[in-house]
Amino acid sequence: MSDDIGNGAVGVESVEAESGVRLDPTEQVDLLLRDLRSARSGLTAREARRRLEHVGPNQLHRRGRRQWPRELIRQFTHPLALLLWAATGLAWAVGIVPIAIAIVVVIVINAAFAFVQEQQAEKAVEALAAYLPMRASVLRDGSVCDVDVAQLVPGDVLFISEGDRISADARLLDGGIEVDASALTGESMPVFRAADLVDHQVPLLHARDLVFSGTVCTEGEARAVVFATGMQTELGRIAALSERVEREESPLEHQVRRVAWLIALVSVLLGVAFIPLATLAAGLSFLNAVVFAVGLLVGNVPEGLLPVITLALAIGVRELARRGAVVKRLSAVETLGATDVICTDKTGTLTENRMRCTVAATSTGIVDLTIEQPRSDTTLTRLAIAMTACNNAHLGSGEGDAVGDPTEIAMLATAAALGVPGDSEALGWRRLRQFHFDSARKRMSTLDQGSGGCVRVHAKGAPESLLPRCSSELDADGARQPLTAARRHALADQVDSLARRGLRVLAVAERGIDDSATPPQSSDQAERELTLLGLVAMLDPPRPEVVAAVTACHTAGIRVIIITGDHGLTAAAVAAQVGITRTEPTVVTGSQLDRMSEDDLDALLDGDDDLIFARSSPEAKLRIADALRETGHVVAMTGDGVNDAPALRRADVGIAMGRSGTDVAREASTMVLTDDNFATIIAAVRAGRRVYDNIRKFIFYIFAHATPEITPFMVFALSGGAIPLPLTVLQLLAFDVGTETLPALALGREPSEPGLMRKPPRSRAESVISGPMLLRAWLFVGVICAVLAMAGFFYVLVRAGWQPGEPTGPGEPLHHAYQQATTMTFLGLVAGQIGTAFAARTERVSLRSIGVLSNPLLLWGIAFELALAAAIIYLPPLQAVLSTAALTPDMLAFAAPYPVIVWGADEIRRWALRRHTGHEPMGAPSAD
Repeated sequence: MSDDIGNGAVGVESVEAESGVRLDPTEQVDLLLRDLRSARSGLTAREARRRLEHVGPNQLHRRGRRQWPRELIRQFTHPLALLLWAATGLAWAVGIVPIAIAIVVVIVINAAFAFVQEQQAEKAVEALAAYLPMRASVLRDGSVCDVDVAQLVPGDVLFISEGDRISADARLLDGGIEVDASALTGESMPVFRAADLVDHQVPLLHARDLVFSGTVCTEGEARAVVFATGMQTELGRIAALSERVEREESPLEHQVRRVAWLIALVSVLLGVAFIPLATLAAGLSFLNAVVFAVGLLVGNVPEGLLPVITLALAIGVRELARRGAVVKRLSAVETLGATDVICTDKTGTLTENRMRCTVAATSTGIVDLTIEQPRSDTTLTRLAIAMTACNNAHLGSGEGDAVGDPTEIAMLATAAALGVPGDSEALGWRRLRQFHFDSARKRMSTLDQGSGGCVRVHAKGAPESLLPRCSSELDADGARQPLTAARRHALADQVDSLARRGLRVLAVAERGIDDSATPPQSSDQAERELTLLGLVAMLDPPRPEVVAAVTACHTAGIRVIIITGDHGLTAAAVAAQVGITRTEPTVVTGSQLDRMSEDDLDALLDGDDDLIFARSSPEAKLRIADALRETGHVVAMTGDGVNDAPALRRADVGIAMGRSGTDVAREASTMVLTDDNFATIIAAVRAGRRVYDNIRKFIFYIFAHATPEITPFMVFALSGGAIPLPLTVLQLLAFDVGTETLPALALGREPSEPGLMRKPPRSRAESVISGPMLLRAWLFVGVICAVLAMAGFFYVLVRAGWQPGEPTGPGEPLHHAYQQATTMTFLGLVAGQIGTAFAARTERVSLRSIGVLSNPLLLWGIAFELALAAAIIYLPPLQAVLSTAALTPDMLAFAAPYPVIVWGADEIRRWALRRHTGHEPMGAPSAD
């Protein structure tokens, strides 16, 4: 990073108000607000819209994106293209210029097609950003609202809380936060920023009252006024200086590319080996031997393989996005299909995350908030005040306008029902400091000053975390009573009883601070000698669709493990309700997990018990993800907090919550659930399996053509020229380019086979191109297609009176019959290709089980290739170019059964396979 960036000199001058006034973000806040023509109450919505039109959206303008020349060149230099270039060189060297030109045309068409498809795939993934607009809480028209960060403008008052990615350069107005500024400064440790820490004679990036776009709030809460957006921010200025965009190759693409190199190597070796074999052993001329080698090279090239795979993955990403699962990388689609363990949290994923307080328990008794009119007494009122003061949510003016954590919103609503205004300022309490909720402490507290000047600590948290810090309890008269051992035992029983009902329980407490005492400066000082006000139990109902999703998991061989910060009994109750646990689960608390050795944890995870990790920290998630991956599992891990980021990165598929998750979690994940719904994860796994299976289907489809394409040249070479070439190189090129691609693309849209989610997950080490697939493609379906194509060739030639060795060249009596024979070979390849397409639609089940007409795109692709074949056979201009001849009705009738023969043979093979294994998947095709 340059010195200019480090000292921030340019950044100060670049910040400019729309009026043209130069701004200094380090000047006094009131002066900055004046220059920005803003106020602590923020802007009006109308003014914000006007400024947005003037300054533009708060976005970084990408530069240096014109990489298409390099991408286009890559299409001409991948291994399969190099193989065709080698064939071109051979043809040109021996003077077969028309064939050399034709192969170059094929290379250009393939490159253009692949380039277009990859560009569309890239655009499809980039377009997913629209599904994940970054949000920001701002003051507009005097109230808090949630807006797209692109709509932020200078003068907006921004609310910043833990987990937020700061989306504009801003000056703090109040509060204090810890900020991870490593994206700008390179310093790995978070730094503290506060409104009252005003710095002047320091580099801009080190000013302690400023925060910058691209940094992350890791702790605390604050308000700030935006003074720069978009390319005027420090991050924008750096982006303008340097931007690196690297295309990431997915593991599947890498695997296929290796196979392509293998195919290229084998093809070249075969071609080189057969030239001397054809000339010396078979007695062919050198020219004919080169023709044979060129045909061998072209016949081995699966031209559409790479672009079709890229497009299929992009289609899978789009389909997942429509289902509410936004996949940020193409590679994650194939990984989803192999997932065998899902580690999920509870709140908001298995449940609706719509908290509703149902029980309030104080020293005076238990109040059922669902059926009773809450009574008014001192203890309940103090409980409601504490729930309001120790809270960062805002109810808003109407139903549905609430902003904040669902738990805190529920507590505010309950306080309002108890007669306490749902706003701490309306109560007359002014917050002095907040000790934020921490996953290790499992509690939160605030230091508040009342209208009379008294200072009080309000706290809430998990009962087992907060109760040990309470020394007394408030009675019905508002007096403090010692918290005895017997009372503590009764409270513990009460917590367990509520948790068994699936309720989430929080304890609420307070402590007064003497006027003469120094206000506490740390959470340990604040959260001691507390007075317990009561317990609040909340209901978060399970999502109705989760039960079916969990059942699908069990059927698919996917294990579901709950990792939650909630009480173990609460998690167990919810797990039983949705069917995750079918027996008594093993509940492991955070402290128990900390005491476990690595071997003990591995043994626990390898067992068959239903597992629930309760009161767990984000560090526990990372440890569990590591242990599962070490034992060979493919792990999907959900998370929503700042500290979940390491576990999300470590998991094979990190899944962040789109609604309740933090910006940091979404940034670290590979997939984001826009609806925070567990059922969406299962839909994504199903879609991932379907995409992977469809990739295998069209790889099989493409590879199955290698045998019938090579066979005519093998017959020609091994006969020593006694049998004329059954298929010309130009006809082979027309077959490869013209008729193969569209059906292959259509196979990428196949409906999933019945039983897709009844199969166990595939192994992490399983290759997309397997030995059985190649045997089926090359030695079963391919051989059948080759025999049928050659049968058609000999049927026409022998019927015309040909004998082995008779000349068939131009001017010879048999030349027209020979042209018809090669045309018949071409038609035989097309007909066999249609049968192969239908055979490729299923790997094990009968085609009837998914429906012959269930893929309209494939039917259109077949219709197109039949129309193209008819044009090649019967249109004189194409006949002249490709040396084809019109076929008679009896020849067409001879080839008509080919598709049924090819598909029928594979149908019998699949029937025998099902009968041998004793497994017949049943059911209709999935709708996905």
